[in-house]
Amino acid sequence: MNTPNNIIMLWLKSSLTELRVALVATLSLAFLLCGVYPLMTWTIAQVVFPQKANGSIIVRDGRVLGSFLIAQRFSGPGYFHPRPSAAGNGYDAAASGGSNLGPTSQKLVDEVRKRVDRYRMENGLRASDPVPADAVTTSASGLDPHISLKNALVQARRVSHARGMNEDAVRGRIAAHTEGRDLGFLGEPRVNVMELNLDLDDLHGKP
Repeated sequence: MNTPNNIIMLWLKSSLTELRVALVATLSLAFLLCGVYPLMTWTIAQVVFPQKANGSIIVRDGRVLGSFLIAQRFSGPGYFHPRPSAAGNGYDAAASGGSNLGPTSQKLVDEVRKRVDRYRMENGLRASDPVPADAVTTSASGLDPHISLKNALVQARRVSHARGMNEDAVRGRIAAHTEGRDLGFLGEPRVNVMELNLDLDDLHGKP
């Protein structure tokens, strides 16, 4: 006969069993997912592609210059310029983000118009010459390290003149740093600005 005391004891025994199973499952999963799996993933990454796993950091003469994954401000005439940035005060990796201005925003229209005028003036374009969209609009992150191939080719004349180089030589370096479409069909050909500028500095010195 099940007395109240027996029922309570059976309930306590069942509860303790379930609690023990829950604790064992929690600790086992914590060990596997918070210990073994991250350690295994980190080890494989460090062995197979250590540079990418550590943030694609650029180190020259023991000094960290930045990352191939994060855009930096280049404003001199002898350098290729990245996309405009709305991240913080511009290219701030701690404040990644866009401007949040929509296509009907007058402020956005005015800013783009100013950028178009400045881009044409910097690169010796006529008022009727088209301007690549990525040259005058910010990316969603504000840290996009790439520009379109068309944007890079437009800037080639300015950079070659400022560096005293043959324009064909500069275009050759652009071609060498042009990345194709992902998987052969996703996106557009693009150029990593940091890689290209550092390459020009290494080959021909700073402008």
